[in-house]
Amino acid sequence: MCGKTYKPGQVEYTCTVCGADGILDVHYDYEQVHKVLNRDTLAANSDRTLWRYLPLLPIPQGARLPRLTVGMSPIYDVPILATEFGVKRLLVKDEGRGPTASFKDRASAIGATRALALGRSEIACASTGNAATSLAGFAADLGLAAKIFVPASAPEAKVAQLLIYGAKVFLVKGTYVDAWNICQAAVAEFGWYNRSCAVNPYLVEGKKTGGLEIAEQLARELPDVVFVPVGDGCIISGICKGLIEMKELGVTSRVPRVIGVQAEGAAPIAAAFNAGKDRVVPVEANTLADSISVGTPRNWKKAIHYVRATGGSFVTVSDPAILEMIPKLARASGVFAEPTGCVAAAGVREARARGLVAAGDSVLVLATGNGLKDVRGAMRAVTLPEPVTPDLAAIRQALS
Repeated sequence: MCGKTYKPGQVEYTCTVCGADGILDVHYDYEQVHKVLNRDTLAANSDRTLWRYLPLLPIPQGARLPRLTVGMSPIYDVPILATEFGVKRLLVKDEGRGPTASFKDRASAIGATRALALGRSEIACASTGNAATSLAGFAADLGLAAKIFVPASAPEAKVAQLLIYGAKVFLVKGTYVDAWNICQAAVAEFGWYNRSCAVNPYLVEGKKTGGLEIAEQLARELPDVVFVPVGDGCIISGICKGLIEMKELGVTSRVPRVIGVQAEGAAPIAAAFNAGKDRVVPVEANTLADSISVGTPRNWKKAIHYVRATGGSFVTVSDPAILEMIPKLARASGVFAEPTGCVAAAGVREARARGLVAAGDSVLVLATGNGLKDVRGAMRAVTLPEPVTPDLAAIRQALS
């Protein structure tokens, strides 16, 4: 990082000195923000969406906001899993409640709103699926033309959402990295607004609202540790930033440790962090958790920086452990999450085994996407029932 700073409006994407690797971070005058965003104003605010944090978001005054509502997703206490994992308390924040059923709605709300405010009519992104569907939904709401690049292997449910919303979809023959590269080339060629969190620093500001909410919702009983699934590194950067900013504003008195969880088959950030290195070595991603199947993460610097700032760490989990957690989480909490949405919960057991979490700790896990986003993945975690004939004798036999 070269340390160069810019005023609002000077640049929209990356540092002009560092180039494509110079991912910027958005900062505010927290002394001024505190005057309008603090414990008292939040308590009096009846808005139950992420726009309750508008003074801490990069949205021009008077901008048209989406009608789709996102924010204040519920947090559930799950004592069954707390007992199983050997922790004092386990909470799950269900991000599958968003308008397109994933955490990515937060970033797309900011990206689409900002694009429209800047007078842009076309917006693009590359995604493993959820960022794409969320962008398509918010673009449709605000009247923007969405251009979406996803790997041809993306789950059918996510591709269906894209098409229903009317996005122009490019099914790329290759990996997420291939989709990302061609998307960046197309953005440069055609002048579309870039929704990519790995390029556009304002998108992480949408993701940080998850951290702002955790801090506000649990201010009186803040968890000791927050677990977040990690692919490109954008979500965990945002969660950490939101938690840190709420302490800066005096809403909370401390910042929880944040632990990033990667799938073993796509864990370059965890490998770099745990080896004490400041350089990520790309890998060939191979995991059933498609939303974090990223072998060449773009926002790893910011992810490592923010996790270190919270005193956190990284762990990895296997695909079988992720699959096991899908029905386990659902049966213990009622939250049906896609494979990636269960990664954070699976990470608690690994963190306990490594001594990163103590028996007296309370933890929160982020369930980032609804299970219906990847039905094929969910079906791998259960045994299908045998068909029965419609008579009681058959039912009795099935029950036995």
